[in-house]
Amino acid sequence: MEMIDVQNLLDKRRIEIDKVGIKDIRYPITVLDRANGRQHTVASINMYVGLPHQFKGTHMSRFVEILNEYRGELISLKSMKEILRKMKERLNAVSAHLEIEFPYFIAKRAPVSGTEGLMEYRCRFVGSLKEKIDLEVGVQVPICTLCPCSKEISDFGAHNQRGIVKLRLRFKKFIWLEDIIKLVEEAGSSELYSVLKRVDEKYVTEHAYQNPKFVEDVVREIAQRLLADDNITWFAVEAENFESIHNHSAYACIERNKK
Repeated sequence: MEMIDVQNLLDKRRIEIDKVGIKDIRYPITVLDRANGRQHTVASINMYVGLPHQFKGTHMSRFVEILNEYRGELISLKSMKEILRKMKERLNAVSAHLEIEFPYFIAKRAPVSGTEGLMEYRCRFVGSLKEKIDLEVGVQVPICTLCPCSKEISDFGAHNQRGIVKLRLRFKKFIWLEDIIKLVEEAGSSELYSVLKRVDEKYVTEHAYQNPKFVEDVVREIAQRLLADDNITWFAVEAENFESIHNHSAYACIERNKK
């Protein structure tokens, strides 16, 4: 008995859908790691296509079938291009969109004792294909900031807090995740570490005190470096401080297109 393909039935409303597909599928992937060659992690993946107006629906199972073809293989910007092309072709789509978010771990030594621990960073690969392919890499990096105003007006001490910086980039040639993360960490009052001994805590506290930063300072320093980098074609940087003495966060954002 032949089964009806309902998704391929004609839809008479003549309204194209911008994005339709699967969202938040958890999937094991392998990514490039500068220190160790490759790193295994678990990603949250979104896969969408632009649906032409004449089709009633898309074939959801085909997204997972395409993803399964890359099980155990390296997920890179190159393989993302291949996945996007397959999505667009096999689903008869006008466009294809792929979002991959994953935890990435870097071994990091404490600044004085050298004690090693793993730091987690949230990373994203985002791609789309219509007439041409557009690829974007993003990182989410925790930092420490110390308030310049608090330091200036206080007889002793100054409030500090953890913050999160989200940076998204488009670029001409390959760039390591580690280099993007390092660029962000250097813009804070101090870096964060997973393991600190007492000598490290003293160093980090004093270093932050000598290096006060507003969220405005953080995004401007990152933007300044990216604007001077010919490899970067577009960026968006956001900084949010989870204020330790206010009942709100402080926030700043800069987006620039260098094309």
